[in-house]
Order: sequence, then C-alpha cells, then structure tokens
Amino acid sequence: MLPWKKRLLRPITALLLAISATAVPAATASASTSTSTSASTASSSGWNDYDCKPSAAHPRPVVLVHGTLGNSVDNWLGLAPYLKHRGYCVFSLDYGQLPGVPFFHGLGPIDKSAEQLSAHIDKVLAATGATKADVVGHSQGGMMPRYYLKFLGGAAKVNALVGIAPNNHGTTLAGLTNLLPFFPGAEDLLTAATPALAQQIVGSDFMTKLNAGGDTVPGVRYTVIATRYDEVVTPHRTQYLSGANVRNILIQDLCPLDLSEHALLGLTDRIAFHEVANALDPARATATTCASVLG
Repeated sequence: MLPWKKRLLRPITALLLAISATAVPAATASASTSTSTSASTASSSGWNDYDCKPSAAHPRPVVLVHGTLGNSVDNWLGLAPYLKHRGYCVFSLDYGQLPGVPFFHGLGPIDKSAEQLSAHIDKVLAATGATKADVVGHSQGGMMPRYYLKFLGGAAKVNALVGIAPNNHGTTLAGLTNLLPFFPGAEDLLTAATPALAQQIVGSDFMTKLNAGGDTVPGVRYTVIATRYDEVVTPHRTQYLSGANVRNILIQDLCPLDLSEHALLGLTDRIAFHEVANALDPARATATTCASVLG
C-alpha cells in the first residue's frame, strides 16, 4: 500500500469506529468499571432478576439487546426501568465481546453473537417458565436477532422483535463507506479487527445472507422505530422491513418536534419508549404523541 494511503486509512478507520460509537453512551469516567459491576447495577435496578415471574398482563419476558460498542447496562438505563415499572420481567445480555476489550461489546462476528443471544433466551425462558420472549434491540441489537430468528430456530421462541434504529440492510455511514474501495486493505482491516463493523456495511456478505429470501420469518411480529435524523444507519429508510406482521414507524410522524438521532432514540427517547410498550402489548396500545415524553 502506498504510504499516503496508509496515513489516510488510519483516520478513516478511526472515524468509522467513532461514528459507530454514537450508537451507545459514552463510557463511564472510570475505565476500570467491569462487566460484573455493570451486571450488579442492572440487578439492583430491577432488571436481570431471574426470580421475576411474568404476570398474566405481561406473560412474556423482555430481552434487551444492546448496540455496537454497547453493553448490557449502559444501553438500557432508560428503557429497562421504563418497562420494569410497567410490570415486565426485563433481561439484558452482553454479546460480541472481543478478547482484551472490556466494556465495549457487539464487535465480534454477528453470527456468533446470535448464538450468544440464543443461549441467553434459553436461560431466560427456563428461569421464567415462559414459552416465548419478546426481544427489543437498539442498532445492531435490533438487527442481530433476525439472524437468530432466521437461522438458529429463534422464531419458535420469540413472539415479537422491536428494533430501535436497527441496521437491517447495511449502512453507508452517511456515505463514508463509499470511500473504502479507494483504500485497499481497509475493509480487510475492519473485518480482522472488528468483524461486526465490517458485516454491517451495506452490501456485505453478511447482509446479503441475512436478507436473502425476505426480511421476516413467519410467526414473529416485527416493529421498527426509526428517526430521520439518524447519522449512523443511513439512509434511515434502510432500517425498515418488508413482509408480513411488520410495522415501520418514523418517530417524527408521531412527534415532529422529536429531534433524537441514532443514539438518543434508544437511550433516552420516551416517545420511542412509548412505541416500544405499544409493540409489546398491542391490545393495550395508546396513541403516541409528543406528550408521551411525560408518560
């Protein structure tokens, strides 16, 4: 590779990582914070309680799936308590860990992450006694479960999948990925160092396999919640799914004043949270408006 290309490749790779990082909150001030401490925080906050038994009103546990560079706690400090307060048994997992990379997960091969999700859902179902779970994911976490549903038998164990800003058909990262062909070796570097990032680029082999033969599988209800201000999964309409039992939602159609971008839609947006609750319990759904932020 030419020296000038090497010099340019480094910032481009760093930029890809930085943009992806907007899918999750910033790390805590202490780099020594461990996953075990995070798990304790989740448990003490009311979710990941394996003694929780689903109620008649909410008979299925909810499994939360974080995004790229996220973890089982930080991604859900807003939504998990929101759902727990409404009577759900709520669980979350860490997946896609890379050796020697603590705290920031969702970077390993997505097919292997789906296997981790499969094992976690089996654990949740065994603990709660439920026959099916509902899955809610943010960014990669809204897309990766589709691999589980389609290729790992997950459709028999999942009632609904709710994707918040999910990367369902690959992203251009606002056009940045179009520059990769000009830098030979860039895509190989991403694949070797952070497989999940390379797999999420539009046109990747993984995305081609995931969407071949249709976006959905029978027996599962799908909801996609997107924002037109998404700067990570672009264009935002690529998040939408086609097929039976699909509802695609643009949050600005419900509240034009909502300016949430990719990260905030999953982290703090209570208008989006209201739509998640509607998707989990459509029989008791209520209209989502700008006032839902107060709910």
